Amino acid sequence: MKEASGEANMTVITIVLIGIVVAIATPLITNLMNNASRSACCQSNGGIWKNNQCTAANGGGTISTVCK
Repeated sequence: MKEASGEANMTVITIVLIGIVVAIATPLITNLMNNASRSACCQSNGGIWKNNQCTAANGGGTISTVCK
């Protein structure tokens, strides 16, 4: 009986740890994907993605696009 109880406890601990890892990783991955998407949009419009802004490749200032 003790062995079955120990296995059940380990299963619960494993499930909780997986949930914690998913809860931490989800915002990080979402942020990375959003930044990659904005950078690709900026570059496809002829700009350079730097410091969370799309600037003109020739240094002419911020490019106003729909990349947000």
